[in-house]
Amino acid sequence: MYKCYTLKEPCNKSNLKPGRLLVFVVLMISLFSYQKSFAQIRNITGKVIDSISGTSLKGVTIKVVGSATMTVTDAGGNFALSVSETARALTLNYVGYQAKRITLGSGNVYNASLSSAVAELDDVVITGFGLKSKRETLSGAISTVSASELSNSKASTASAALVGKAPGINFRQTTGQPGADAIIQIRNYGTPLVVIDGATRDYGSFSQMDFNDIESISILKDASASIYGMQAANGVLVVTTKKGKRNQKTTIGFQSYYGVQQPGGYNKPADAATYLKAIIQDETYNNVPNASRTITRDEYQKWVNQTDEAHTSFDWYKYIWRTSPQIYNSINLSGGSESTDYYVSVGNLIQKGSLRNFDGFQRTNFESRINTSIGTKLRLGFNVSGRLEHNDNPGLPGDDYSFALTSAFKNLPTKRPFANGNEAYPAVSSIDPQFSYGWIDYPTSGKFQTENRVIQLNGTAEYDIVKGLKARALFTYWFKNTKNDLQEKSPILYAYDGSTNQYNVAYQGTGRYIERTMANSEELTSNVQLDYENRFGKHHIHAVGGLEARSGNYPSIYILGSQEANGIPNLNIKSLTSMTDNVSFVQRRLGFLGRVNYDYDSKYIAEFSGRYDGSFFYKSGKRFGFFPSGSVAYRISQEEFWKNNSFLSKTINDFKIRGSYGVLGQELGSALSYITGYNFNQGSSILDGSDVVSSRVTGLATDNITWGRVYVFDVGFDAGFLRNRLTTSFSWFDRNSTGQLASRYDVLLPNEVGFGLPAENLNSDRTRGLEFSAQWTDKLQNGLSYSFGGNFTFSRWITGVRYKPHWSSSWDQYRDLGNIEGRYRDGSFQLVAVGQFQSWEQIANHKIDQDHVGNITIRPGDYIYQDVNNDGAINDLDMQNVTYRVNNGTPFINFAFNFSTAYKNFDFRADFAGASCFTYEQQGYMRYFDGSGNVSQYLADNSSWYNDIWDKNSGISVGRYPLLTKGINNWMNTHWPNNFWQTNVTYVKLRNIELGYSLPKQWMQKAGIANLRIYVAAQNLLTISNMPGNLDPEITSNQGISYPNLRMFNAGFQIKL
Repeated sequence: MYKCYTLKEPCNKSNLKPGRLLVFVVLMISLFSYQKSFAQIRNITGKVIDSISGTSLKGVTIKVVGSATMTVTDAGGNFALSVSETARALTLNYVGYQAKRITLGSGNVYNASLSSAVAELDDVVITGFGLKSKRETLSGAISTVSASELSNSKASTASAALVGKAPGINFRQTTGQPGADAIIQIRNYGTPLVVIDGATRDYGSFSQMDFNDIESISILKDASASIYGMQAANGVLVVTTKKGKRNQKTTIGFQSYYGVQQPGGYNKPADAATYLKAIIQDETYNNVPNASRTITRDEYQKWVNQTDEAHTSFDWYKYIWRTSPQIYNSINLSGGSESTDYYVSVGNLIQKGSLRNFDGFQRTNFESRINTSIGTKLRLGFNVSGRLEHNDNPGLPGDDYSFALTSAFKNLPTKRPFANGNEAYPAVSSIDPQFSYGWIDYPTSGKFQTENRVIQLNGTAEYDIVKGLKARALFTYWFKNTKNDLQEKSPILYAYDGSTNQYNVAYQGTGRYIERTMANSEELTSNVQLDYENRFGKHHIHAVGGLEARSGNYPSIYILGSQEANGIPNLNIKSLTSMTDNVSFVQRRLGFLGRVNYDYDSKYIAEFSGRYDGSFFYKSGKRFGFFPSGSVAYRISQEEFWKNNSFLSKTINDFKIRGSYGVLGQELGSALSYITGYNFNQGSSILDGSDVVSSRVTGLATDNITWGRVYVFDVGFDAGFLRNRLTTSFSWFDRNSTGQLASRYDVLLPNEVGFGLPAENLNSDRTRGLEFSAQWTDKLQNGLSYSFGGNFTFSRWITGVRYKPHWSSSWDQYRDLGNIEGRYRDGSFQLVAVGQFQSWEQIANHKIDQDHVGNITIRPGDYIYQDVNNDGAINDLDMQNVTYRVNNGTPFINFAFNFSTAYKNFDFRADFAGASCFTYEQQGYMRYFDGSGNVSQYLADNSSWYNDIWDKNSGISVGRYPLLTKGINNWMNTHWPNNFWQTNVTYVKLRNIELGYSLPKQWMQKAGIANLRIYVAAQNLLTISNMPGNLDPEITSNQGISYPNLRMFNAGFQIKL
């Protein structure tokens, strides 16, 4: 029985009518539903700021996890959002910052700060084949360079941007030619293997990337490179390009700079008075009678005094070299939804030539990437990238740059480039007329064009099979087309006849050539893997196994012919003189790989990897090799006793010791050398009265050659001090390269055979060294952040085992650096110059027979050599090993240091890099007067001279170098190999210096701009070295006329929308 009550009196059931009951129920349900709906929704607010500067961040994407509900922050960094009571978390995403997740509680206000993404990237190391490791659990010697570190450089290539950024890198920028690569070697091993987004590429593909598209570079320096197999013996650069971020609105980035380039240290030619002075002294030295002299005293004095325009020196250095611009622009778009991310960029570099009438280099890079998730298990990725390169130079004999650089000395300072100053008529300005610079221009000399077109397509797929196990596949197609087109015209030079006002032909060249090359490179890479990762309590395991197949085809065609006339750019069959057609050259490689990483509580760490790799280089049965490696590490700072010790835990908060050992493969020899054949058109013979074209056997097949095996041992430590404000790393390494190629010299074949024995895997070599890096980073309470540090690398070659070394004498054995095991393999033996003769009296009293004829040929200014063996005479037995690697290769020691600071909206950075322990040897224009052209101003200013250049008996004023004459005279006393002409170089360069200012974000956000930074910068601004003549210490030309590295001053801006 139901009862109803009012405040006054009870009522029975009959008092509640059915209609009223229905209305009552409906009202109660509606009220309940309203109350429940109201309880499910609540409003939350918050503010997002930069974790360092405290600046409000506009445009941060805030999304409710598990829902489509999202919003973005306003100009003040504020946001408001209506969320369900069941909502548990928010995700915050913003370009350039680490994503963040906020757990929702019962409150309604959620403020947050975002940190730069750079810190996140620095904690993750990508070692290839899909494996990512936290830096703390790495057991190998691996360095990383982040996008922010690369972007500090305004270099034209990625290889140059990498210089000085990591320990273990030996570097040298041997030329400043537009678009030229820097030489980068890992620990002086040689050119490293390059892997870009999982696919192996050539070194040029890395160097000519737009490094602003690079997310990170991992440098594999020890046995960790073994998983890359037969081509990883010189270490590996693992390059990862940028991609978009999920749950982030589209952001647009644009950057631009304009720079002015100036030539650096260069051997400058002398002025007219100095040039004529050198001629006069040479003629005096050689007793040329006055009547046969090149110039009279009065005429020479006019050039000294520059009495009129006709006797004014012409500065060929200023004429040939010029300031030139370097211009860079790039734009990128990136973003993503919950299931897809994308990144697209285009960059253009224009580097004009600093040589007159050389157009220079232009490169356009493009990069596009999209990744998407289909459901919860399948992820797909597609990437298209490439570049277009173009280089225009005048068409010149031989190497176009070398020809022009030599012309700076071949052209005489007493001559002008054009007859009567008329640029339509190039004049004879050199003893060798073809070097006259006036005709070096496209209309008169012709043109040399180089074009490269490169495209790469990447497709990736990743599928989660079960928890922890996934399959991954990569397919890459890479294509490069190279086109070289040279039209070399014959010079026509003129002389002006003032009496008739006519321009007459003074020289007519005869050589007119057209040379064309077309080459294609096409490569396919496919990679399939299984990847397993799981945690069991404190145990963590990550394993990958798979296979990789690579194939390539490299057809090319080369033609050379003569032009019928300067104005005809085409070839016909009659004018064709040479053609080489390589229809196809196919390469194939196959590898099976595996790697297992294990760590326990991030404390005990181990890694084991291996690769079974095969190459088309070798015959069946020799093609495959297995290359295993292993490494272990111990983070002793994770032990309880360390954590519980307040001094240790606060002072050395992270300390890890590590070691690795493994075998790397080295692809040696020539492809398909195990197949013998014939070389056609190797001369002719008259047989039975007829001219018969002959052929010859290529030689014995090298069927014993197989891969070399490189054994690498590395031990070191990584440490963090004072809450990681100071981080350090150290490695000592030993690399033993076995199976190097050599022939059995003791087995002789008759001369009638026409060839010798083929090479075999007989020898070995060693490289040993160490590397160290340290970096201090801190932020003061007033907001000033700063960082400084550096790195040091020493790596030197040591001679290993040699096949039956032999010597004709003990002296030969002593001097043989390349065949005695355990000796440093680089260097050269020289006489040791201990001074210079200052007077004829000193020469007369010198007791050591230096010229083997009683010292009668010695002059003041000649060198005094040390009599090492005290036998009273100077000869080869007195030579000592006093130099390092001469004029070539990378130095044994490289070092770099950096400093950066930021305060409020200002930032400043300076990067220094240098080297030591390599030798520069002076030759050519840096050593003597070339009679076919001018003399070096530096050499002339520092040479010995007659007190009266017209009088051989006037006495000699001694300078740094001997008496200046044409060519090499008095060779034994001046140019016998001695250390006076060689400099063991040490240098340091201010590679980059930059001052930037970021406009206040509160200003920019009103205009819809996330960030705007302006800056001024300079590259190669300062060089401190002991190079003679202030030459660029990185060039390799012993004459000092390489294309020098350029100083550049630029200004630019970076903007994000």
